[in-house]
Amino acid sequence: MSSTIDSTTIKIGEQITYHIQVETDTTDLVVFPEGQTFSPLEMIESYAIDTLKKKDKFNLIKKYGLTQFDSGAYIIPRQKIIIGDKTFFTDSLKVEVNNVEVDTTQGIYDIKPIIGVEKSGSDWWKYLLITLLIIGGIASLLYWLIWRKKPLTEEEEIALLPPYDRAKLALKKLDESPYLENQNLKEYYSDLTFIIRKYLDEKVYNKALESTTDELITRLNILKEANQVDLSNDDIKNLERILKRADLVKFAKSAPDVELAKIDRETIDVEIDHVKEALPEPTEEEKLLDEKYRAEQERKKKRNKIWLTVGISVFLLLATFTGLSIKYGFDLVKDTIIGHDSKELLEGNWVRSDYGFPPIMITTPKVLKRMDAGLSEKVAQQVDITIFGYGSLIDKFNVVVGTSKYKNLGENKIDLEQIIDGSLKTYEAAGAQNIITKKDKFVTPNGAEGLKVYGTLQMPIPGTEGVEDGKYILLAFTSENVVQQVSLSWKQDDTYADQIIERILNSVELKPAEE
Repeated sequence: MSSTIDSTTIKIGEQITYHIQVETDTTDLVVFPEGQTFSPLEMIESYAIDTLKKKDKFNLIKKYGLTQFDSGAYIIPRQKIIIGDKTFFTDSLKVEVNNVEVDTTQGIYDIKPIIGVEKSGSDWWKYLLITLLIIGGIASLLYWLIWRKKPLTEEEEIALLPPYDRAKLALKKLDESPYLENQNLKEYYSDLTFIIRKYLDEKVYNKALESTTDELITRLNILKEANQVDLSNDDIKNLERILKRADLVKFAKSAPDVELAKIDRETIDVEIDHVKEALPEPTEEEKLLDEKYRAEQERKKKRNKIWLTVGISVFLLLATFTGLSIKYGFDLVKDTIIGHDSKELLEGNWVRSDYGFPPIMITTPKVLKRMDAGLSEKVAQQVDITIFGYGSLIDKFNVVVGTSKYKNLGENKIDLEQIIDGSLKTYEAAGAQNIITKKDKFVTPNGAEGLKVYGTLQMPIPGTEGVEDGKYILLAFTSENVVQQVSLSWKQDDTYADQIIERILNSVELKPAEE
């Protein structure tokens, strides 16, 4: 493993390329942690890893573009490389940054005035426009297929006609048919009798279509005797004669003369008029009921359209959600649409800053705010404590950075084990239960060594007596009379918080007091 740069001497604002080169048996075991720090040089760009096969080894090269805008000598701190479960560090490198040479022969110019620069906007409006176009397209499609007032077909227009007009129109169509020309009397009489039966079914007797000829004629006589239909005996006899002749044609293969068939057609035409005249005028109540029926039918059609629109919309949403879930994962899609606090923190604008003195440099998703240490006067005489934090133990995510400077220690030494125990007691005081601890050494990217205590705990749920599983990490560093700590806690099943914690841990650096 080696680390180099193209040049150790640059001019202000120039870019240098910093290489980290690793030779391993497999590329799966090598991790270049995100958030590599090159302070005080600034990272311009992080390039993709270049992988080369060299016999039975892999040669991995990771490049970073660095720059600095102040002249002087700078040290690139050691960079952390993880291979499997082992951590390695590169060598630190010195970089000389020189002033830009000025051509004095060209004269000296005044400082340029401040120039206003338009703030570059984000591309949110593009996504909004695409979303609106998709919604508009779907809405237009639904309107065209469901809500648009479509032109009626010929069958629909005929169905909307009153029964009398529909019967008359059916007789005209029968006249235009080729049945009589082809001597197809069976089909002719079938259509003819269906026309009169259909009209009687709608206006006189609602079982006229399914009744036999004798049953229908009997029913008409009963209605006549009850004064419900003012048909004459001749009208009923004419209908009976034609219906029975039609039965003979359809079932007994009778073949009447074509002219007789035409006479029967004219008779049916006249009888339709007689039936209309024989029917009593509908009362106002019947007209009102008929109007209510039509209004209810319209409401029913509208409800059906609404349900159909909702059904199609829900189907499209579910299909889109399912497709995105298959491609990107259910949790990611759900959290992106509904929202997730930790995801918003992870994808937000992170802040890198120094906290306390001597300073702890750390990158966090939010700026850490100064917190009251709550020291008594007696304790304040023994130690100066500065605390910066975001969230609390009962929140879904919590980070605290603290620096303690002890006074008058004398020959006594600071015990990091006791410091950590005090932090765990702080967790217990906040309501944490069943704290499980593990200990390990922790080394920052710039080589500072400290103690890492981590494990699981149960955090109280606000407003209830219940608890939920969580994780925590405590980092502690000491030098002379100073203790520096970083405390992290988060929900155990929060994958976004796991990524946040990893990025924060990779960013922790200790800076000497003189910097």
